[in-house]
Amino acid sequence: MFQDRLKGAAAVIQAQFDAVLAGFDDLPVVHAMAHATHGGKRLRGFLVLESARLHGVEPGAALWPATGIEALHAYSLLHDDLPCMDDDDLRRGAPTVHVKWDEATAVLAGDALQTLAFELVSHPDVGPGDVRADLTASLARASGAQGMVLGQALDIAAETADAPLTLDQITALQRGKTGALIEWAATAGARMAQADTGPLQAYARALGLAFQIADDILDVTSDAATMGKATGKDADAGKATFVSLLGLDEAKRRADQLVTDACDALSMYQADADVLRDAARFVVTRKT
Repeated sequence: MFQDRLKGAAAVIQAQFDAVLAGFDDLPVVHAMAHATHGGKRLRGFLVLESARLHGVEPGAALWPATGIEALHAYSLLHDDLPCMDDDDLRRGAPTVHVKWDEATAVLAGDALQTLAFELVSHPDVGPGDVRADLTASLARASGAQGMVLGQALDIAAETADAPLTLDQITALQRGKTGALIEWAATAGARMAQADTGPLQAYARALGLAFQIADDILDVTSDAATMGKATGKDADAGKATFVSLLGLDEAKRRADQLVTDACDALSMYQADADVLRDAARFVVTRKT
């Protein structure tokens, strides 16, 4: 059921992107935006749709923030791939935007996707003004210097640090860089229903950390052809990761425990949250 729901979410989000971008001018930057938003697992958008379903929110209303979080995630990846950041040539099995076009187009496409994310999240069809304001403000915190950007900044600083990061420091870094947007996505449905976000927040914090540990594991056990992006770059750069600090076996054990914690956090939803539990298990068994 989970794989079907994930594929279904990816399909409706892609259709929404296509419809939204079709209304834009026929310019290279718009084509670059479309390129950057094509493909991927759509896990964050899926989490929005599933958390909305748990709280009885209409799918049509939830689709706007689900597409919005994927626009913001795409912007973050696009900028992360730039030569001034990670300097990657491959993303989702295709050339990165600055390779396919140029750096200026990539910067502008990323900027446009970031602002598009907030436009989508605050769309009138999402709900009352106070709900849209809450979604918008919370996404700003999750994506900015208190969340994702903070994590990215800490990651860059670690490259020139005198000593490798400790486990606590890496955990804090990844809670921003990877976890903040996952947490926002998983709690979006509760925000739309103006319900308690606590259980889904606990679920998402464990899920986000498990996701990053799984990424670190794949970085040393997989290859570029399978992943659709470069692998082994952290190890080559001498950066500390969960695997380098814990070892491969302990990192796997830690990820498995986090999945258990994530599933336990959903107890109040009983069987209605089984798809979200399957999503947590997917995070540590995925191949890409």
